Amino acid sequence: MNTICIKRVYEKAVKDEYRILVDRLWPRGLTKEKAAIDMWIKEIAPSSDLRKWFDHDPRKFIVFREQYLAELAQNDAVKIVFDLLAEHQQVVLVYGAKNETVNHAIVLKEFLESKL
Repeated sequence: MNTICIKRVYEKAVKDEYRILVDRLWPRGLTKEKAAIDMWIKEIAPSSDLRKWFDHDPRKFIVFREQYLAELAQNDAVKIVFDLLAEHQQVVLVYGAKNETVNHAIVLKEFLESKL
């Protein structure tokens, strides 16, 4: 069975993982070589308006989660991720946010796993 993991993009890549950057913006201070990204799917990230409204505020996370899940339900980029899951044993959704417990990658992982 294929697995979906999440990691900060600043964490070192591990052999045999397929790394997908799921942020709309490139992470600050990181070269393409150090990021070790296999694919960047900007379109899977929250809309710019939702991202700016959320601003990584833990108090807004419940509402953010609901709104992002609604966006994902209408997002064609989800199919790209499912295709990659079919091709790779371990897919890692990488993100740049500092907060490891309140971020969009958590919601995205939950959404993808609910559809498998």
